[in-house]
Amino acid sequence: MDDTKDDHPVYVIGAGPGGLAAAAVLRGRGVRAVILEKSNDVGASWRRHYDRLHLHTTRRLSALPGLPMPRSFGRWVSRDNVVRYLEKYADYHSLEIVTGVEVTRIARADGPRWLLHATGGRELTGSAVVVATGDNHTPRLPDWPGAETFRGDLVHAGEYRNAAPYAGRDVLVVGAGNTGAEIAVDLVEGGAGRVRLAVRTVPHIVRRSTAGWPAQRTGILVRRLPARLVDRAAETLCRLSVPDLSAQGLPRPGTGLYTRVREGAIPVQDVGLIDAVRTARVEPVAAVDSFDDGKVVLADGTRTAPDAVIAATGYRRDLEPLVGHLDVLDGRGRPVVHGGRSPAQAPGLYFTGFTNPISGMFRELAIDARKIAAAVLRQ
Repeated sequence: MDDTKDDHPVYVIGAGPGGLAAAAVLRGRGVRAVILEKSNDVGASWRRHYDRLHLHTTRRLSALPGLPMPRSFGRWVSRDNVVRYLEKYADYHSLEIVTGVEVTRIARADGPRWLLHATGGRELTGSAVVVATGDNHTPRLPDWPGAETFRGDLVHAGEYRNAAPYAGRDVLVVGAGNTGAEIAVDLVEGGAGRVRLAVRTVPHIVRRSTAGWPAQRTGILVRRLPARLVDRAAETLCRLSVPDLSAQGLPRPGTGLYTRVREGAIPVQDVGLIDAVRTARVEPVAAVDSFDDGKVVLADGTRTAPDAVIAATGYRRDLEPLVGHLDVLDGRGRPVVHGGRSPAQAPGLYFTGFTNPISGMFRELAIDARKIAAAVLRQ
């Protein structure tokens, strides 16, 4: 790909839903946007997710700008259909995508422009840059003491596809977020012999839909309300709709739901965990502390020897090599601003997809895309 003095497009890093949406809105407003994607396909992270994954947000509220999701996808869109939608979205908007190119560093160029260092010795100059590499960039596997002594399978959830390899086996899933909860249910339904779920922080669990009303719509309605008010309302709703699982080892959280959200912890959308815990098919246990002589040592001192450990322990954004030198990240490695705002010291640099809102990631990516395009045009 050539980059000439007379051609300084907006570069969008990442061909996931956030990058595609930003490029589509920019193109629709007459701005050339070039997407740089290190893999060979759009939606690379979605292609790697486990088979049973569905959006926890409704089809209607998950469409990206300019193209509705087909009704045939159903209310809760499957992983495969998300990938199909992203492929169709790129074609429909005739997006300019260059695959197999990884941007390794972003730096200021002369004037208001940006210089991108990429694989193959490329140096690309853009009028603005949109970073859309996403929260789920690099699997995070805790550095558990003694993990090398474990004789079973120890994998990150990013490597999990389905329950087939675990049929009849004793599996410990570590992490009670949405991914861990769903994998635990998938294992139970797929014939695993025993499934335990290691819980460090008890999650809030909400029904994905109650009497036809999706939890996402509630999330949209309460986003601007005071946390204490939402916490009280959520506690009442959860007591009415979610049974007390304390006797099964999963008590109600002591911190309010929306307070947790503002700290970055999204509630678990129930896709079968409640029933699986209630019927003892999934057994909550204490958090993993370490490994010793091939066994897993839990925080309460219990020692256990599962056949496999699946670590649903999240991902790192890994933005430091890319933009860490620009002083645009906070202490946790998150962009200090997102959407249509640029950092004061880095005008023309935008971020999308690095928040985890209860109103729905795809919906927020669509909003961010419009704000970014408006900001670029003002610039």
